[in-house]
Amino acid sequence: MFDQGAGNPLLIIPGLQGRWEWMRPVLTRLSRHYRVISYSLCGDIGAGMKMDPALGFDVFARQVDDVLERAGVERAAILGISYGGAIAVRYAALHPDRVTALILANTPGPGWSPDRRQARYMASPWLTFPEFCVTATRRLGRELRRGLPDWPSRVGFTLGQLVNVVTAPAVPGLMARRARMLQETELASDCARITAPTLVITGGEDLDLVVPVSSSKEYLRLIPQAAYASMDETGHLGSLTQPDRFTGIVKEFLAGHS
Repeated sequence: MFDQGAGNPLLIIPGLQGRWEWMRPVLTRLSRHYRVISYSLCGDIGAGMKMDPALGFDVFARQVDDVLERAGVERAAILGISYGGAIAVRYAALHPDRVTALILANTPGPGWSPDRRQARYMASPWLTFPEFCVTATRRLGRELRRGLPDWPSRVGFTLGQLVNVVTAPAVPGLMARRARMLQETELASDCARITAPTLVITGGEDLDLVVPVSSSKEYLRLIPQAAYASMDETGHLGSLTQPDRFTGIVKEFLAGHS
């Protein structure tokens, strides 16, 4: 569990890979301005909670409650990155009294379905994992060339990700299980129940090859008065490749809804 900084609490929910360590650059930047709390999704090593088939996708909402209680926090702004945004939507709908603001970054929209490549990974996560790693490197190469200014920064970022792979490894089978749970979850009706001020952040439409920007923008239609910010020249990893810029967007939004 990550708990650092002082001030208003900001809970950050990680993406499909499930580990908070992968978000360390943006966590540390944001912790200069807020009390930042993050954690690993249930089922992962160190998460402190197992997957409960009886709860389905709501196991993640149960875990958010558990994390907030362990941190001694009654109400917090919640920022969900990618898959974590879907968890944040569910939680904000179920517990509006505990969410002061909602931020969704590169989040798959209601009705998301995997493309052909993603469906193949979900069907055979361990067998296709080597292919997943190779194609992920190719897909993200274009984003890194646009989002990072020079070769040293690109190499540094890539090495940092390799360190995460070794020290905080994602579990392919668990990732596939989470993706299937999201596919089976109805989030559209949840959106209408959200009362917290909401910000949707995406990368450029030509650079996010993981979650289509059009899918993330569905939240603008479904969540009352949701605001929007675009990080052009980034794709799915804008919060990591440009953490200072991302932090600025989050700060501006939260300052207007304190």
